[in-house]
Amino acid sequence: MDELSFHTRLHAAGTILDVGAHDGLLAIPLARLQGARVVAFEPLPSAFARLRAAVGAAGVAMELRPEALGSEPGTLTLSVPVLDGVAAEQWASLAKSYESFGSVTTERHTVEVITVDSLGLADLQHMKVDAEGFEEEVLRGAAATLTRCRPVLSLEVEERHRAGSTRDVPALLASLGYETRFWLGGAMRPLAEFDAATMQVASPDPSVFGASDPYVFTFYAWPIERAAEVLARLS
Repeated sequence: MDELSFHTRLHAAGTILDVGAHDGLLAIPLARLQGARVVAFEPLPSAFARLRAAVGAAGVAMELRPEALGSEPGTLTLSVPVLDGVAAEQWASLAKSYESFGSVTTERHTVEVITVDSLGLADLQHMKVDAEGFEEEVLRGAAATLTRCRPVLSLEVEERHRAGSTRDVPALLASLGYETRFWLGGAMRPLAEFDAATMQVASPDPSVFGASDPYVFTFYAWPIERAAEVLARLS
């Protein structure tokens, strides 16, 4: 199951946050769902420009935000590795600087950071997080909103971006009353079945390609009190 299918099957009218919207691959179809109000965050300037153009071409209504989301307001450096003169935008990260990788150069952007909680949302139904190692900070800055609104979440969490993240992010969600699972082999599997040592093997160096098979990096989370309902709707 991909993220679009997950959020579409569980859709409820209200606000959807796309954190790391990039070109709008997920945000645009979600904006077409009945009663959806999408707020898309993309702090990388080049990606934000393409997102704005794509949303305009698609003719959908959406709030576009150029800030990053984190655990507290301020400014941070967004680092983007450059390989053979091409920015590897999918590796743009607030969590690491790439200084230790001599095979790449790095472009840097100073970005404004705000928190999800500062938005004061009362109707958050869905949240997608793709923050290249910064997922824990995004969630810490959303703790009050997650407690109040109880949305469902999809998250891309990778050890190559931040060691220990496949342990720490679900642990943080558990402390907020969330269950985390992953999709593999046609089933939504309990987190206890995830093994990073075999299911998520890849280099943290953006110039080194190749990954394990399977390579599981998308995780799904929902409030524990909604577990039976969610699993029934996903089956």
